[in-house]
Amino acid sequence: MALTHSSAIDGSRPLPSPDLRQWETPYADALERHAARGPVALMVPGHGGDDLGLSARLASFLGPRPLELDVPMLLDDIDLGEDSPLSRSLDLAADAWGARRTWFLTGGASQANRIAALAVRGLGENILSQRSAHSSFSDGVLSAGLVPSFVFPSLDIANGVAHGVSPASLDEALTSAAGAGRPAASVYLVSPSYFGSVADVAGLARVAHAHGAPLIVDGAWGPHFGFHPDLPESPARLGADLVVSSTHKLGGSLTQSAMLHLGHGPFADALEPLVERAVSITASTSTSALLQASLDIARHSLATGEELIGRSIAAADAFREALRADPRFGVLSDGFGAYDDIVAVDPLRVAIDVSATGVSGHWLRQRLIDADGIFFEMSTATTLVALIGAGKTPDLERAHRALVAAADSAQADAERAGGGADEFPALPDAGPLRLLPRDAFFADTELVPAAEAIGRVSADTLAAYPPGIPNLIPGEEITEQTVAFLQAVAASPSGYVRGAVDAGVERFRVTSRVTGLT
Repeated sequence: MALTHSSAIDGSRPLPSPDLRQWETPYADALERHAARGPVALMVPGHGGDDLGLSARLASFLGPRPLELDVPMLLDDIDLGEDSPLSRSLDLAADAWGARRTWFLTGGASQANRIAALAVRGLGENILSQRSAHSSFSDGVLSAGLVPSFVFPSLDIANGVAHGVSPASLDEALTSAAGAGRPAASVYLVSPSYFGSVADVAGLARVAHAHGAPLIVDGAWGPHFGFHPDLPESPARLGADLVVSSTHKLGGSLTQSAMLHLGHGPFADALEPLVERAVSITASTSTSALLQASLDIARHSLATGEELIGRSIAAADAFREALRADPRFGVLSDGFGAYDDIVAVDPLRVAIDVSATGVSGHWLRQRLIDADGIFFEMSTATTLVALIGAGKTPDLERAHRALVAAADSAQADAERAGGGADEFPALPDAGPLRLLPRDAFFADTELVPAAEAIGRVSADTLAAYPPGIPNLIPGEEITEQTVAFLQAVAASPSGYVRGAVDAGVERFRVTSRVTGLT
């Protein structure tokens, strides 16, 4: 079964007419009113809000407007008070994504992941996490002192792609964790994936709640979900308890801006104060007004932009059809129906299988950058991934022509272009957790040759790409199988190991402490 968008599973769902308030941008409007007063700024930031003196070069680079709007925190009629423009913008964002409460963040989804980890520690120390979680969530696990157990996503071995987790797999993993004496107090899963696969969030939430645990969804790549009938639904409306949303990725806000949404589920009362406290210890006391205003405006644009988003989806669909007409290119999502964890596809992500070209996706991506100024989001040995911002219609016809020309050129010079995917050993099982990740990270360490590292405890996180799943985390025992896998990936032309001490993974950082986990 080929999935094109969410309608392939559930049928097109009508969207309610946007609340007229969603046309408002309270926080952005407040900044504009402040700038219109022409204030004399005898306060931070040091550029003073104008293009005079040392600010002249910055103003010529950005234009004077960003300086005028770049105001500090704690100003009346902007962010002070219970009914401030900022608080009204946050309420509008919660309504737009179906959340009970929303926080604007200026440290990206990475900050949201760390906040989520710190917050759920207040419910218990054990967490069940998708093994392909972002490294920022691993940072949160370390910071919070959580004890992780893992559930593996489904894998496309041929392309080195990690997808998601099915409700059945989650239920099995939670049951296993409880049977091992470490019942999970929270669950962390990823949807959508980097390649656009969407998990059954509603089913996953039901399973997590049945086991007495809230569900955190890393929805970093789906900030646009819920704003068009052909897009998957917002996870907050499907029962997720916390949703990480990287609004800048496809939602149109400025880079490094993000949101964290609290759902309406059974854990909301317990989570809300925990999240609030975690936000306060991770946020800057000099929060960027420009980033927050961009979040306010992005929310407005998404909530009122169904027609423009529809044009984006149509353009992406046309791009996929053009690719299908050339036997050298495949559309990766056409095969997503083979995975029981995938229930829908993000239509604004076009993952292209280039394995039939006989050349590396990495080579094709770089060739398109160098020759045509066309930047695909990412590449693997066998794929290219195009990302289309919600409400945007980039020149995909030009991109298609350039891709065809690059493939023609690559096949004429295949030796220089490099081959496709490499054969790697089977993905190794995780070694036993012998220390808390936090304890291993802060322990005394030493560097030892790979052969001597077997049986020792890792102090680092190592993840082989492809598929990007952490093969070691701090506190786990290093096994012979893991060493062989990491070294095989590192030795291949299309693979590397993130977090390794050296490129060949010839040495490992291990703890000097060897006492067991209690």
